[in-house]
Amino acid sequence: MIWERDRETMSYEQLRELQLPLMQGVLQKVYSAVPYYRELFDSHGVRPQDLKSLEDLERFPFTTKDALRDNYPFGLFAAPMKDIVRLHASSGTTGKPIVVGYTQNDINTWAELIARLAVQAGVTREDVAQICFSYGLFTGGFGLHYGLERVGATVVPASAGNTEKQIMLLKDFGVSVIVCTPSYALYLAEVASDMGVDPHSLPLRVGMFGGEPWTENMRLQIEERLGITATDNYGLSEIIGPGVAGECLERGGLHINEDHFLVEVIDPATGKVLPDGEEGELVFTTLTKEGFPVIRYRTKDLSVLDRHACDCGRTLARMRKVTGRTDDMLIIRGVNVFPSQIESVLMEVEEVAPHYLIVVDKKKGYLDDLEVQVELNREKFTGSFRDLEAVEQKISRKLNNVLTVSARVRLVEPKTLERTLGKAKRVLDKRTES
Repeated sequence: MIWERDRETMSYEQLRELQLPLMQGVLQKVYSAVPYYRELFDSHGVRPQDLKSLEDLERFPFTTKDALRDNYPFGLFAAPMKDIVRLHASSGTTGKPIVVGYTQNDINTWAELIARLAVQAGVTREDVAQICFSYGLFTGGFGLHYGLERVGATVVPASAGNTEKQIMLLKDFGVSVIVCTPSYALYLAEVASDMGVDPHSLPLRVGMFGGEPWTENMRLQIEERLGITATDNYGLSEIIGPGVAGECLERGGLHINEDHFLVEVIDPATGKVLPDGEEGELVFTTLTKEGFPVIRYRTKDLSVLDRHACDCGRTLARMRKVTGRTDDMLIIRGVNVFPSQIESVLMEVEEVAPHYLIVVDKKKGYLDDLEVQVELNREKFTGSFRDLEAVEQKISRKLNNVLTVSARVRLVEPKTLERTLGKAKRVLDKRTES
């Protein structure tokens, strides 16, 4: 099933014909309505009328998160406040939050895009969908809520927290679709087992996950523990929230809603646009946003674009699942290390559970020290001290082969590491502490 067939199956030529006037319009809109963009374009010697083709977009400057913070709260809005019907914001854990505004048309578009993602994931009007994202300023809860309702599914707005109650609702309400972060899905499975509830006895069949990077090995863990089909969706508050891209049931990448967002992949070091098939940083320009349009926004998310036809029938470009960010990369003794590499190794070891923490510190004040703490899987571990050492050594060897730097492995008791209701905290870098 496809939600908007005329849009989701258009040819590449039709897509480009659609995108060009939208791109020209949004450039003109921000130049005339947003002082920041007018000054930015002027300082780079470009005007909206300089965009004669979509390739000309490379001449225009990028937007970064710093620009969004510097214009807090409403400095980048392109619509007057009387037309803004909704405000959302990022968590602001590293300073003032990023505030985003939506007109009524933006809200309607958002619901349609989420409906696309839900249908791609296999959701129908027969489903009961439980949303375990926060319903606060974070975009996850409300964004997914209205889109799932648009499809006709019954929505359970459970929000975040109170995990035992979440499991009660899953069971009693006959929930068939779970919406949360992948790490929280694993926590739900763990708590259900502790409550004496077999996760496979629940009516769950589909999981729509997002909010944090996760590997294919984690997908397999989730599917095995909950007995579901796990799909990935992608979005950023700065662009619209969830609804930018999502997996179909072929799960060969996330279809990007290119009729609303123009996507580029750039070399994060040089800013040069890369051809399809090469890994780089995702950059998005909103084509239809009224309240808060952004031009060439650097996401810091690493991915690859694929424009080959998908077996599902959709023709929109697919992006590879995001497993890392440019600012997630750790430099350990001169070697680039991504948390996703470590996760991939751990998920292949049956003696450990899918809960881990990466701790980076300075040894003797100058040498980087990498420690990976991971919980034991009681069901697969014998209890022998010798076996414990063997598991640690096995993981260390695997990590060394993948990372090319040594890492100490410390096995910890089950349920020792902190659980989170939202994005899991996987890295503790003590080198930044004074």
